[in-house]
Amino acid sequence: MKISAVVLAAGQSTRIGMNKLLLDLGGETVLERVVDALLASRVDRIIVVVGYEGERVRQRLRGRDVLVIHNREYHEGMGASIREGLKHIDPGSHGVLIVLGDQPLMSSGTIDQIIDAYRNTQKGIVCPTYRGKRGHPVIFNLKKYEKALLMLRGDIGGREIVDAHGDDLLEIAVDSPGVVSDIDLWEDYEKIKGLVAEEPKIEKG
Repeated sequence: MKISAVVLAAGQSTRIGMNKLLLDLGGETVLERVVDALLASRVDRIIVVVGYEGERVRQRLRGRDVLVIHNREYHEGMGASIREGLKHIDPGSHGVLIVLGDQPLMSSGTIDQIIDAYRNTQKGIVCPTYRGKRGHPVIFNLKKYEKALLMLRGDIGGREIVDAHGDDLLEIAVDSPGVVSDIDLWEDYEKIKGLVAEEPKIEKG
């Protein structure tokens, strides 16, 4: 049961005033941490959809086993990036994992927990929750929801699909605040930067 991930990394970061995906977190950018978590997970294919400052973003991902796609209509919001990403998923994929590019506290273990839940349920949507709050990433069954995903417009993303299909939704509680921690404002970045600085250092070599 293959899962492709579509990482939304095309936005203009208007509220923070600079490209938040390229902000530094312990020697890596925000987006690099997200992509590295996916690479360490059981996701089968990773598509990163870029747009604003797309070439700068692409350069930071060089050498990683991901497919970087440019969304020329990035100014239209997340819906356009989801549509673009879906064009490039593994054709054998059973589900698609929609990932926000600004959630650097998300871990590979949490991603695998979401994937495992999807593979063991008959529900068509799996969404993580932390302390009762819904978060990301979210998996959608492609047979059931690809058409609805391709019809998305604006900057709401897949939330309207989740809200409209509560009977087909599995919410799984996870221990990680990373599923609800994104970066919209400078204060969000400073808070996450502090948490990253407190992470235990792993000796290399």
